[in-house]
Parts: sequence; structure tokens; C-alpha cells
Amino acid sequence: MARSKKTLIILSVAVLLLLCCFPLIISEHYMIVSLLIMGISFVPFMYRFSKQKLTSRELVMLAILGAIAAVSRVPFASLPSVQPTTFVIIAAAIVLGPQSGFVIGVLAAIVSNLFLGQGPWTPWQMYAWGMIGLTAGLLRNTLFMKHMLGRCVYGFGVGFLFGWFMNLWFVVSMINQISWTEILLYYSASFYFDLAHALSNVFFLLLFSNAWIKIIKRFKTKYGLFE
Repeated sequence: MARSKKTLIILSVAVLLLLCCFPLIISEHYMIVSLLIMGISFVPFMYRFSKQKLTSRELVMLAILGAIAAVSRVPFASLPSVQPTTFVIIAAAIVLGPQSGFVIGVLAAIVSNLFLGQGPWTPWQMYAWGMIGLTAGLLRNTLFMKHMLGRCVYGFGVGFLFGWFMNLWFVVSMINQISWTEILLYYSASFYFDLAHALSNVFFLLLFSNAWIKIIKRFKTKYGLFE
């Protein structure tokens, strides 16, 4: 398990380098990069499969949670940055671990964009939500994440970090055409959108995180998943 976590972290760094390089080279091929990132996200599970059997129930569990995280974004499309996707990813990662959290985050982005529109931002969303799930999974056994206050603080923080990371996509894509002043203005202009994302994360975590964590734990225990 420790080796698979280390592998996932190394792969996360590799994907970040890929994201920062591809807008400068092949930005029009964003779907290829998206599919590549999705494939890479399953490497830790393939590693685990080589060590112990990965059941079809576990794959179905990941697919269902990824679909729920994706579809839950669609009804809120008219409210910029307000959606329960991040909450679902955090709750799932707390129960199932960092590998599952990363995969669910990646699936949520690419599947939801089938409804809302694919674009060069898709790989960045996949990585951002994947890292939110990865980090939540790594922190799941800490006192910080076990308490509601800690989960809300985490949700609020990643709401801003998600927006700042997505802004980086614009900066990297336009690096030869904009100045530092324009970059700062662009980041400051996104403040209210990032705040909406952060507050919506806190709202959904406060209302539903305990119930969701209990439900996912019940399924995990009942079917012996991800042991």
C-alpha cells in the first residue's frame, strides 16, 4: 500500500509536468491528453492488481461514485463554481483512500464535461479534482479529517486552490502574451468564483458528509472492498 501511494504521488508530479508543457506544444490535442491522464490515474490500481486481486465490485464502486460526482455537477451548471462534485470526491476518498479518490476525481471531470463541454481545461480539471481526492485520502486517518471542522476547513481551502490551479492553465497557455500585472488581475477577478466554490464545499460537507461517509463505509464493509 505504501508503495502504491508513492507511485501515485510520482505519477501526479509527472502529470503536472505534462499539463504545464502541453499548452505550449500541442494544446489542440487536449482530448488525447485527457485520455492519457485518465489512463495514468489507473496505474496504481494496475500495480495493486499485480500484487492482489482487484475485484469487479471495486471497479463498479469507483465507476458509480465517479458518475455520481460527475452528474451532480450538471444541475448546478447555471450557478458558476457551485456544485457538489468536490464534496463527493472528498467523502469517497476519506473512506476508500487516496488511489480511489484520485480516480474518482479524474472520472468526475471528464464525464461531467461530456455534458457541459470538453476543452483544453478538461485535463486541468481532471488533475485538480484528482489531487483533491488524493490529498483527502492521504489525510483520512488524521484527527483533522475525522472531525467535521477539519473537513470543512479542507473543503474551503481546496475550493480556492482548485480555482487558482485552473487559472494556471490560462497563464501557461498565454505566457508569451501577458504580463505579471495581467496575471494578477486575472487571479483577482476569479476571487468570487473561488469563494462560491469554497462556500459550496463547506455547505455540502456540513449537511451531507457524515451520512455519505457512513453509507460508503457500509458498502465497503458489506462487500469487503478495498481491504
